[in-house]
Amino acid sequence: MILPIYTYGQPILREQTEDVTENSEALQQLIDDMIETMHNAAGIGLAAPQVGRRERLFVADLSALADDLAEQGETVPDGPQVFINPEILEETEEETDFEEGCLSIPDLREVVWRPKGIRLRFLDRNFRPREMQVDGMLARVIQHEYDHLEGILFIDHISPFRRRLLRRRLQEMARGQVEADYPILPPNGSGDAR
Repeated sequence: MILPIYTYGQPILREQTEDVTENSEALQQLIDDMIETMHNAAGIGLAAPQVGRRERLFVADLSALADDLAEQGETVPDGPQVFINPEILEETEEETDFEEGCLSIPDLREVVWRPKGIRLRFLDRNFRPREMQVDGMLARVIQHEYDHLEGILFIDHISPFRRRLLRRRLQEMARGQVEADYPILPPNGSGDAR
């Protein structure tokens, strides 16, 4: 089922999430719904708070970028990945910049600096413990989605000057004046099928 994506100004986007304590049919359905929602919105990552949930969980799928990333020497896993109760253990000192966007902040993109690589511990979809070292675009997507679990948005990483320039647009979004090509739930609670 495609879920509405909560947009900037929704309080849950600023809240910390809670660890998932058990695997269940409800959790597996949420994962399926999040993957379907992410694909429907042409996204490459989606965190539980973005669909109004407090579970410490996000999904990612870079398959759509595989050819472009291969040209840059990066490989990406096939199909969607699931990250339950993730914990970033290490970050590289080297950082890279990239213009990021977010399904919860439609039509807004800004350059964000992040560590080039990370080491991560998490549970996979089958609740098996995993640890992985990643860099490049996958590391960036994981860090972006991980931030959502901490109540942090990508705009929190941009300069105060850029934030001031975006203030009016963000205030409009926070008042519910936002549109997207996928179902959303703005702060005013209307328009969930925009």
